[in-house]
Amino acid sequence: MVNMRKFLVPVVTAAAIAAAVSLLAAAAPSPIVRTGYHLTARPWKPLAIPSGQYLDAIEGVCRYSIRHQDAEGAIVDPFVKREYQYATPYFAYAAGTLIHAGRAADLLPYGVKAMDHATKCFAAGNSAIPDQHGNFFIAPLVGALDLYAGHVAESTLAAWRERLKTPRRAIQAENATNNWETYVMKGEWMRVLAGLAGRADATAAIEEAWVSRQRDRVAPEPWRLYHDRTSDPDTLSVEAVGRGNLLALTHLGYDGPSAREIRDAVESGSRLTLLLQDPSGQVPANGRTDDHVWVDVGYQLAFEVMAERSQGDAWLAGQYRHAAMLSFQSIARWRRTDGPWAGSYFVTKNHFDPGERVGYQPASQYSNYNGSLMFHLAEAYHARASEIEERPAPSEIGGYTAEMDSLFASAFANAGGMQMQVNLRGQTAVTHENRWTPLGVVRFARAGWDTRLGPSDGSLTRDNGGVTFAPAFLENGRWLRLAELAARYEGVWSEEFVHPLLVRCAVDYRPKAGQSGPTFRNEFTLTPDGVFSEVRKTSTDAVKWGVTWPLLENDGRPLTPTQSAYVASTGYAGSADRQNFLAIAASAPEVTGEALERSTYGDLRPVRVVTAESVNRVFVYPSSTGDPAPDFVQASFRVTPDGFRSSLGRVSGKLYAGRTSAGGVGREIDLDGDGKPDVRFNLECGFLLQLDRGKVIAIETDRAVTADVAGRRLTLGAHTPVLLTAPRAR
Repeated sequence: MVNMRKFLVPVVTAAAIAAAVSLLAAAAPSPIVRTGYHLTARPWKPLAIPSGQYLDAIEGVCRYSIRHQDAEGAIVDPFVKREYQYATPYFAYAAGTLIHAGRAADLLPYGVKAMDHATKCFAAGNSAIPDQHGNFFIAPLVGALDLYAGHVAESTLAAWRERLKTPRRAIQAENATNNWETYVMKGEWMRVLAGLAGRADATAAIEEAWVSRQRDRVAPEPWRLYHDRTSDPDTLSVEAVGRGNLLALTHLGYDGPSAREIRDAVESGSRLTLLLQDPSGQVPANGRTDDHVWVDVGYQLAFEVMAERSQGDAWLAGQYRHAAMLSFQSIARWRRTDGPWAGSYFVTKNHFDPGERVGYQPASQYSNYNGSLMFHLAEAYHARASEIEERPAPSEIGGYTAEMDSLFASAFANAGGMQMQVNLRGQTAVTHENRWTPLGVVRFARAGWDTRLGPSDGSLTRDNGGVTFAPAFLENGRWLRLAELAARYEGVWSEEFVHPLLVRCAVDYRPKAGQSGPTFRNEFTLTPDGVFSEVRKTSTDAVKWGVTWPLLENDGRPLTPTQSAYVASTGYAGSADRQNFLAIAASAPEVTGEALERSTYGDLRPVRVVTAESVNRVFVYPSSTGDPAPDFVQASFRVTPDGFRSSLGRVSGKLYAGRTSAGGVGREIDLDGDGKPDVRFNLECGFLLQLDRGKVIAIETDRAVTADVAGRRLTLGAHTPVLLTAPRAR
């Protein structure tokens, strides 16, 4: 029998409560606003993914890779037809992980050949290493030594060890001071631990790198994320690499003078990324290497490390463990099963032929990025040393907004597992063969739903064009979307109200200094059901304008878009999950489908919607099995003076009432809409109710209060959920 108690109301320790309260106090003046709630708006259960599944995935990539290993042991890329970058040492480490775990013994000869070849390259110095990527060779080769111990002759291990004593200066690429340098910092400390490098010299090098260059790349409080500065806006993908390597350095016990400073910075940044991960496990969009599959594994690795390091706080450790599993789950859809490619993964998050290089940067090749995936996944397997009970991830709970610093220029909001990401600047210059970041909303995601449909990212072409959820206007006879006006426009973020079930926020779009054009304000109300958007033109220009709905139509597999007078919808064939854009207007809007644009993850159809009203309103409604039909929701939708109501639920000021949850800030709430309060509190408080068929089954408040619920009087502590009854079987 399933224990619903642990799914609904995980045990909350006194330490967790104190931490949540202190977070609230500390966050008040911050661009990051978060609440301390634990209950979810929707039914939740753990993923319970055993670590053996990590090995299954690693083995698949290894077995694919051996088909491309040459006689010398090098992994040859199937497209460039040569050994590329670090594919070989990454394979060696992954194969060693399998052998060390007692499986895939037949891969031992392939792993040994890879180790032998890669260590010979290492001994000859960076000029002998493919593409002069010596920085990336140190950690996997040193880490693999222990994995092969006991499986190869002592003389073989001794030869490898001798080669790996080659001085750092002969291996390290010159002038590589971004994330590349963090690979050396991590690898050099691993050499110290393996007895392959002197502690004093390695510590001096790590300290010099940190103090002179790397410290400046870590954003100040409260963000603490890593700035790679290889695209503008900066990359939220490569961010995971620099931070992850520095986190690994501290996890390996680095004890130099800056150890505490480095640890505090990267642990704080990793805690923030719990808010940036979407509820399906994807890393945030934007910047160089956007929409690359292996980056999700970078998040997974960091979360596994943080789960182990947070075991003094069972709640936080459980959130990290669950977030790691979400990351792993998110890459599953990109694992290939087709013939000779079986076991490998698409490089970018689409199903187009890899030969088309959709969403690739110049460094993106099949062998090196499948190598990154299996290497970091193997590291995640080793990091997962303890059994930790899963807890809901912050992206599944909601109750936060986060505005990134000006270099990342992005903001996030989440209510009840309904997450939105908006970019406040777009990229103007091409870097690494792309303009990676468009202005406007690039992601709508929902817990328990296929967030690919959101869409999960926008589009910005190399020359002209761009698609996001944002205003559009007519100028000189041509419709312009804000997504394509990175040089002219920017956005300003603000939030009004933040609760796990209800978030009110806004973006004001305006021309940059020295530029001209109409101004717009886009106000958003997020609930667990979807996002209500209201756009107003705030300037007096007499221009025709509308709003762009980005509709995913093909990601290498055609989707099934549909459209009616008020609704545009898309979804994958055979799936009940659909994304629906509902026009909320008194009369049918003017709807124009424009030409498809290819993004890093698929083809988006910009659907331009113009209404006859001064406010362009749309409800973004992710639907799934058991949810009302979008046309029915649209017909039931009514805007009220203090919110809105529909067949999904109601928003009234600071209160939300839906099908599986209700709450907000107040002293009472009417759950069934009969005008009579069903739950009362002795003091105004923030509260969250879990519902099952209209009945309260669990309750949490943000302060100590008494509550009257269905004839029962309850004494509640701050952020201490109370289970009233288990949900009934359906």
